[in-house]
Amino acid sequence: MVFSSLSFLTLFLPLTILLYFAVPRRWRNLVLLLVSLLFYAWGEPVYIVLMLFSSAVDYTAGRLMEKFDHRPAVRRAMLILSVVMNLSLLGFFKYAGLLVGTLNAAFSLAIPAPAVALPVGISFYTFQTMSYSIDVYRRNCPVQRDPIAFGCYVTMFPQLIAGPIVRYVDVMREIRDRRETFAGFFLGVRRFTAGLCKKLILANGVGALWETMSARPFAELTALSAWLGILAYAFQIYFDFSGYSDMAIGLGKMFGFTFPENFRYPYVARSITDFWRRWHMTLSTWFREYLYIPLGGNRVSVPRNVFNLLVVWMATGLWHGASWNFLLWGAYFGVVLIAEKFLYGKALARAPKVFGWVYMALVVLVGWVFFALEDLGRGAEYLWAMLGGAGAADAFALRALMNYGALLLLCAAASTPYVKGLLEKLQAHRPRAHAALTYALLLLGFALCLIYVVDAGYNPFLYFRF
Repeated sequence: MVFSSLSFLTLFLPLTILLYFAVPRRWRNLVLLLVSLLFYAWGEPVYIVLMLFSSAVDYTAGRLMEKFDHRPAVRRAMLILSVVMNLSLLGFFKYAGLLVGTLNAAFSLAIPAPAVALPVGISFYTFQTMSYSIDVYRRNCPVQRDPIAFGCYVTMFPQLIAGPIVRYVDVMREIRDRRETFAGFFLGVRRFTAGLCKKLILANGVGALWETMSARPFAELTALSAWLGILAYAFQIYFDFSGYSDMAIGLGKMFGFTFPENFRYPYVARSITDFWRRWHMTLSTWFREYLYIPLGGNRVSVPRNVFNLLVVWMATGLWHGASWNFLLWGAYFGVVLIAEKFLYGKALARAPKVFGWVYMALVVLVGWVFFALEDLGRGAEYLWAMLGGAGAADAFALRALMNYGALLLLCAAASTPYVKGLLEKLQAHRPRAHAALTYALLLLGFALCLIYVVDAGYNPFLYFRF
């Protein structure tokens, strides 16, 4: 299945904007719903039924919770129905193959694995619809009676495929009544273009270095090659995912929505705890609100708190993929976070800032090895290469450093808030110069991205497979 959201946006976004602002305000949710369904059908014409079914179950569960408001047993039954249905669909399509493979390997069985493709974005929209049911049950948000408005929320095409994960409580007022403005539209265009540049110029550019390194036999990689490769992957996944989030937030702003931020310069963090407060923040919020706190959070004994953290982080790992490397990745960060919380977190906070940053960078880069390589054996080989298994450096590594050094430095600069800070200072002291520079960068960036889209055609986002 080939899915290119960029080709869809190139073709239909201008028409969508024109239609959206041409129709009366009361029809705009319907326009977004229909365009969103077309957007999903562009790449997943079969599984659109699955998404509609999931939405219908959660919508019905919410309505029945409202109807039987004074009957706790019925409300609880509707919540259980919603959660079980959502997790069952997610479990079947995403984890059935892993379960069957594990059983076959453990007990020498020959159970045929289900031959089903993973629906694009199922992890994202499943968590969105499930959060609605839970919040209605908790009475944290009102029931949405309008099926078009609810469908608009679930299928919202800007963030449908790869987030950010938007809870209904985040946008319920804007679903009901929002006011689009020219200033908001321009901010959305600027944010969308910035995300597009992140994806096409930075992520795709530096991703070529990771592809080169990961395609070579790991036993031949020197330490410099291995570190350059995983550094490239770290930048690729950050600019790929944060770029999509920026595009989604920008598109939402164009249509009058304010989606939650998903990234806040995670690579400037000085601890792993701080890193995960900055990376994929909507997923962290979801697991905190709907898993960690219900388990008891940190208002429990230390052993139980450790258990809660391990459960959350192993679930976070499995959320990203049906493979043992993702479970290991989640457990790895869970153990590190537990160690920070109970062993050396306070000492780390008192240490020099550069020490905390180096510690964060090393831990995160090792973690990306587990994340990027599904084969655990290959992951171990890559870690050995990072330790200098084939030597410190060679001509191949030095050529790669010369070819990609400038791009890596650009990625490093773009990963910090300092560039944004300089632009803000320019805006404060020289507003006209700032406006001229902003327009010039937008036009140049958009032109470069348009050329790239036309030339490359297919530009998948890494997080589409989750």
